[in-house]
Amino acid sequence: MAVRSAAGQLAGELRETIEGEVRFDAGSRALYATDLSIYRQVPIGVVVPRTVEDVVATVAVCRRHGAPILARGCGSSLVGQTTNVAVVIDFSKFLNRIVELDPDRRLARVEPGVICDQLRDAAEEHRLTFGPDPATHRYCTLGGMIGNNSCGVHSVMAGRTADNIEELDVLTHDGVRLRVGRTDDAELERLASAGGRPGEIYRGLRDLRDRYGGLVREKYPDIPRRVSGYNLDELLPERGFNVARALVGTESTCALVLEATVRLVPSPRHRTLAVVAYHDQFAAADDVLAILEHGPIGLEAVDETVTRNMLEADLLADDVALYPPGGAWLLAEFGADSESEAIDRARGLEAALTKRNGGASTVEIVSDGEGQRRIWAVREAAIGASRIPGKLETWPSFEDAAVPPERLGGYLRDFTKLLGRHGLPCVFFGHYGQGCVHARIGFDLKSEPGVRTFLRFLDEATDLVLSYGGSLSGEHGDGQAHAHHLVKMFGPDLMEAMRAFKRLWDPDWKMNPGKVIDAYAPDENLRDGPDYHPPALNTYFSFREDGSSFARAAARCFGVGKCRSLAGAMCPSFQATREEMHTTRGRAHLLFELLKGDPLDGGWHDAHVKEALDLCLACKACKAECPVNVDMATYKAEFLAHYYEDRRRPAAAYTFGRLDRWAHLAERAPDLTNLFARLPGARKTLGIAPERTLPRFARETFRAWFERRGPRGDGAPVLLWPDTFNDHFRPRTASAAVEVLEAAGFRVQLPRARVCCGRPLYDYGMLSLARRYLERTLAVLRDELRTEMPVVVLEPSCAAVFRDELPNLLPDDEDARRLAAQTHLLAGFLREHAPEFAPSELGGRAVLHGHCHQNALFGLDADQELLGRLVELDSPETGCCGMAGSFGYARENYAVSVACAERVLLPAVRAAPEALVVTDGFSCREQIEQLAGRPTMHLAEVLRAALSGTP
Repeated sequence: MAVRSAAGQLAGELRETIEGEVRFDAGSRALYATDLSIYRQVPIGVVVPRTVEDVVATVAVCRRHGAPILARGCGSSLVGQTTNVAVVIDFSKFLNRIVELDPDRRLARVEPGVICDQLRDAAEEHRLTFGPDPATHRYCTLGGMIGNNSCGVHSVMAGRTADNIEELDVLTHDGVRLRVGRTDDAELERLASAGGRPGEIYRGLRDLRDRYGGLVREKYPDIPRRVSGYNLDELLPERGFNVARALVGTESTCALVLEATVRLVPSPRHRTLAVVAYHDQFAAADDVLAILEHGPIGLEAVDETVTRNMLEADLLADDVALYPPGGAWLLAEFGADSESEAIDRARGLEAALTKRNGGASTVEIVSDGEGQRRIWAVREAAIGASRIPGKLETWPSFEDAAVPPERLGGYLRDFTKLLGRHGLPCVFFGHYGQGCVHARIGFDLKSEPGVRTFLRFLDEATDLVLSYGGSLSGEHGDGQAHAHHLVKMFGPDLMEAMRAFKRLWDPDWKMNPGKVIDAYAPDENLRDGPDYHPPALNTYFSFREDGSSFARAAARCFGVGKCRSLAGAMCPSFQATREEMHTTRGRAHLLFELLKGDPLDGGWHDAHVKEALDLCLACKACKAECPVNVDMATYKAEFLAHYYEDRRRPAAAYTFGRLDRWAHLAERAPDLTNLFARLPGARKTLGIAPERTLPRFARETFRAWFERRGPRGDGAPVLLWPDTFNDHFRPRTASAAVEVLEAAGFRVQLPRARVCCGRPLYDYGMLSLARRYLERTLAVLRDELRTEMPVVVLEPSCAAVFRDELPNLLPDDEDARRLAAQTHLLAGFLREHAPEFAPSELGGRAVLHGHCHQNALFGLDADQELLGRLVELDSPETGCCGMAGSFGYARENYAVSVACAERVLLPAVRAAPEALVVTDGFSCREQIEQLAGRPTMHLAEVLRAALSGTP
């Protein structure tokens, strides 16, 4: 109680002092309790500074209260350095500007929250790049890369992060702010002669150099990827006494980085990839030096343990198929100013390897950009592919040791034998061109015997790496996992030198304490240790893929952080807010913490979890794009079902959630219903944003039209699903689908009775009612399902219910399995059942936007293929439109909804003013029409127009 009281006083003073956000609530603390490592420590609180002045003020307040500090960017570190009992300062939300980019001097000044690709994309406009690019380059921050001394694919070309830092603006816990970099002798003497703390720091650094310089030269491995320990070698005279580079890799244990001046290097205009296939990774490692002689700008490895997992998890299977047959692959990238020169370099390698290996390896040269992107996608997805939930759990810890590249083959053979002696599975990939091996190992950290094996293995693996002259870390730092064994690598004298280095910067030991120097033991603070026993919960969904356990489902996420990317569809609310709690990872971590019970103690009624889930658009992008297929839409529906078990839902839940019921009533007086829906009182009660226009009920429903018209033709029967949206609001879409299906040779029929899939019910957690809707649907469709009649659904979100929610709610119902298998979207059905169907070309241009559920569960290939025959097609990766059913209508969600649409979709629509705008999603159509003022068309309407020859 006294500790929280002190934290409350600290939080109060911070709120009075800074402009930024101060979050000491249980939800925020739980949110930042873990990262991509195996460790968990609940922080004191979280500060999200808006300005550098906020950071300075935050540190001053923390100093007065004696509070430790931890800097955090993306939170994708692997060995525990971004979790601690400290005040976490999250730089990623606001301090993310490129302050200056000087192409002539090849320099850039950046704030620590800048994403790696944000800088690389800006530099590419000048044919420059920031060299280090770890697999997380789409979302990791420069501050985190500086903290870890990150490397990546192109470190072969440009070196580690430390090698690309020119100056740092840093702040210590005791308030010293310095701009540090390379220091010549005269400048060093001037600085060391100054008074106060700056002079003390420089005198101490000079004395450390003079006292330990010889030992540093002797003990530091001379290899490309020595990342372990502090960079005391950067203080050597021959390295220019570079204080900035000495601070790189200190993992916020010494000082905070407020701004960095980084070096940019030329980016080759043309790149060619040589994919070299081997029988196994040992043979691949033996060829590394021979390949390096040809000057690649990147040399990476992918082992069959990665590709096998990907195929089993159905992850990037089409991309894996591009790899030539083999058991391991080296990806050698060549760059040049001309395409022919890059290809010639790759062919030179091919000829040399053919001569060297006599056909024992296969070389495939990939020069087209799309092919290269897909090859690299497999390598970059390797971290996520290192585990298959429920089948293979691997963990970072002894993750990225590095050895001299010329000794890599021998090291891998001995390392594999060591794994075998301990009975440990492992997934291999990595930066073999620099001797760095990413090894994801299947430790059992949930039992006492498993933890003992873990500790024995770490000890023996450390000895093995050091026997090869290597480094415990070749990329991701030491944190907690490696720190315990640093004394083996450097010896007690150099460890004392590193301790003295930290003490110079952090005399009160308040900067990320317990990491790197005098660190926690490797088995302390385990996230899923032997003492974690989550409760067994009764759930509505079956969660069969997770052993019928909601706890296992919530624990799928192990912190990769891909959902923090600003590209792609996942996660749209994060892309709008830059808030960790609006990532898939953040929400999954909060659900895990809900089961942990400390600091979150509200169970199913926890308000912090509810707040994080409120802005989840249930787009299902995570189910498709998350490396371990976290299904946040399902988790949200499950949580809300329990959250509202003993309380009343908001009025909108009973209106929008039961939309089918209200639509049925509206059939009798659609004009009156439309008028009522526009009354201010009704809109206010439902919480509708004033900027929104509610969709209008049609005067004649599709079902009424079909009953009046009747079925036609004598072709094979197909059941067309009359979803509520196209039945009551856009009947022209459904009637167009009837005419298209008949033109393709089918006889269309509708369900014999009025049924609804219940799509809106999931948004409000009405799962008992949703199950009843599905049971009624199966009863009505039973005869059609058992004759294997195809079911064509026009609304992607309704089709998603049958493909996704239905088998999860009714896992043992054979008719549910049939409906899931027999459900098609229009384009997919026509491609499979009427491949010869070919309407006339329309001409002109069209922009295609895929509904989120369509992208996640069905894909757009069939739509693109079909539309591509009719029009000049533009199909940008537009992500989520932001409407998401009723989400975008809510007053409190309107700004986020618009921000989602403005990210890619609306600019793409505006950029093609004469084009048709095609999208199958009812919500998507409403969003585009309301925000862009452009009419939209369903694929069925485009096909009908092509049949009639009138666009």
